Amino acid sequence: MIDQRIVEKAETLAKMAPDDSVTAEVLAGREGRFSTTTPLAAPPVTYLQDTEAPAYVLTNKKRGIGLGSKRNTTSPTGERRTVILVTGRRTLCLVGGESDDEVIEIPHESVAKAAYSTGLRANRIALRTPRQQYHCWIHRKTTEALLDATTEFIEERQPEDPEPTDGDDASRVMYRGRPVNRDQLTGSSGESDSDRTVTYRGKPVEDS
Repeated sequence: MIDQRIVEKAETLAKMAPDDSVTAEVLAGREGRFSTTTPLAAPPVTYLQDTEAPAYVLTNKKRGIGLGSKRNTTSPTGERRTVILVTGRRTLCLVGGESDDEVIEIPHESVAKAAYSTGLRANRIALRTPRQQYHCWIHRKTTEALLDATTEFIEERQPEDPEPTDGDDASRVMYRGRPVNRDQLTGSSGESDSDRTVTYRGKPVEDS
């Protein structure tokens, strides 16, 4: 059963949002945008900071988030989904797990380029940072108008000279609800930053 305080916060944020892609049902974790399945282990609204509000909400089923290359993907577990919250501060990618969700945070100040593409099986928003590219897969039923508005919203908040976050990486990566520092990440030898498989404590971050 969802805490009433979570429901009330989700309802308030949905009313405040400039776009109807932000719904109380999705924020409270009751369902996805295009399904009645509980998308995440924890309600999406619980991942927002106290004064943070989503402007757009995007979802996908199994494709998850591509890290560096489209093939290097962190995907939801079982019947879980991926929920992407775009706020005034960041793009917050939440990949559903059975007991814990994986979180990838891409601050707007780290984004050098934002672009979207459409496809028969899925749509995609690509966010490029100085050292990485993130492929945010989007449900194929999402309209191009929403993809365009979301991309423009991110672009409007890009700095003229984006820099990697925390001096080393292009984003803040979290694993099992905890921040992952650069010195805890390793990559396969011989691979570029964009194609490597990122691991945390010996386990691929993209694994659910």
